Amino acid sequence: MTLYYFGNCRTAEQRAEMERLDHEGICLFCPDVIRKHEKQQILWETAHWMATPNEFPYAGTQLHLLLIPKEHATDLLDLSAEARADFWEVLASTKDRYGLDHYGLGVRNGDCRYTGGTIRHLHVHVLTGQGEVAADEQFTPVRMRFTSAPGR
Repeated sequence: MTLYYFGNCRTAEQRAEMERLDHEGICLFCPDVIRKHEKQQILWETAHWMATPNEFPYAGTQLHLLLIPKEHATDLLDLSAEARADFWEVLASTKDRYGLDHYGLGVRNGDCRYTGGTIRHLHVHVLTGQGEVAADEQFTPVRMRFTSAPGR
């Protein structure tokens, strides 16, 4: 099994980067790799989590951050008790740093083939939409897929 699921890629650029990383056998979200990655930057860290902007943000987002555990897991419940508890610290820090009064969270647990995910390393999406949109502007709702059907 590879570290990436290509069936859920949203762009050709995203797929090319995933194929490059997969060919090298490295998980982008593991701490030693993400710290060296040319495009991903770690904005801040807690004892068990890292915060980074999503290199491939969803359409309609004003803010799209990823909260990534330093432990390699595919389910929140597979993390150590310390990492699970520290999640609330990184989330509170995110809310404070960005002055968020509204936001959405998205997390996929388990097999990417069925969850809509692309990388087999747990990460939590912190999403805000466009905010106020004038009547003559196009509004794009933020959509996050939580299911997929392999082979379709």
